Amino acid sequence: MIATATVTTTTTPVASATHFSTAIPTTSLISSLKAANFKTLALLNRRNTLLYNSSLSSRPRLLSRRSYRIQASVLQENEKEVVVEESCPPKDFTDNEQTRNLDENSQESSSSSGFERFVIKVEQSVNIFLTDSVIKILDVLYRDRDYPRFFVLETIARVPYFAFISVLHLYESFGWWRKADYLKVHFAESWNEMHHLLIMEELGGNSWWFDRFLSQHMAVFYYFMTVFMYAISPRMAYHFSECVEAHAFETYDKFIKAKGEELKKMAAPEVAIKYYTGGDLYLFDEFQTDRVPNTRRPKIDNLYDVFMNIRDDEAEHCKTMKACQSPGNLRSPHSLAEDAIEDEPERIVPEETVVKEF
Repeated sequence: MIATATVTTTTTPVASATHFSTAIPTTSLISSLKAANFKTLALLNRRNTLLYNSSLSSRPRLLSRRSYRIQASVLQENEKEVVVEESCPPKDFTDNEQTRNLDENSQESSSSSGFERFVIKVEQSVNIFLTDSVIKILDVLYRDRDYPRFFVLETIARVPYFAFISVLHLYESFGWWRKADYLKVHFAESWNEMHHLLIMEELGGNSWWFDRFLSQHMAVFYYFMTVFMYAISPRMAYHFSECVEAHAFETYDKFIKAKGEELKKMAAPEVAIKYYTGGDLYLFDEFQTDRVPNTRRPKIDNLYDVFMNIRDDEAEHCKTMKACQSPGNLRSPHSLAEDAIEDEPERIVPEETVVKEF
């Protein structure tokens, strides 16, 4: 295409000069011929340059159209990632102005980060002390009484999510925070813990009046303590809940290892079968923020499978509570999946469209 266009443009001035040679004076003819020759030389030089560059870059230019399609899709992916990063600001500062501001405030940030580390250490020390104290009391009261202990644990374990939702709704009413993902995930966590509690009740964990009295009063105290703690420091409240969930995981893990063979011979409660294998598992996927929805589908054949899934649920709660300790770091798994589905048609470049463009 380049050679054809060049030949066409170079022959046109010469023909026009010859055509007007009989109609114009000699001086005008000479000047017009010089101008035509100048244009011809310029076009020839341009043609030679293009041919030389095309010969040097002939191999890269002979890449298949599929290679260009891949490059175009990568650019579109990068452009979409920029939009996502703007909606969720990253921790790394790549802008020059932000880098200069970071250098200017490096001393202040180092001192503030040191103070923040000290505060975090104090908060975690208090949480660990409170958790260990409660664990020692439970060890004394519920030695060799597994199901009542599990009933008390599950009654207490769902309380923090009630407290989180209450404070978040209060902040939303004041117009301070609007965090829909936090509300969705915390409700799904409370829904999961409620079914753990129903399972323990079906296994007879709440048969004693003392166990019900103790767990309910501990839950009321724990609720107001968590509300106060969450209002003062959400990070501390989330860490305390992480400690509680970690203890629940260790408790179920020891129980499974000690009585696994016995549990395999026992039937699973009906409530567990409905919850883990029911039709609507949206809330089951919602509290597992470290997993893609629809990737975990439990199999319930006996009581051993039930406790295995309860233990795995506690591990997922620990991951979620860990993520919540970084402000703004929690996203609903379904929200992320919906964003990925919306982005997918824009990332794919149809093969036919690309071929037409080239």
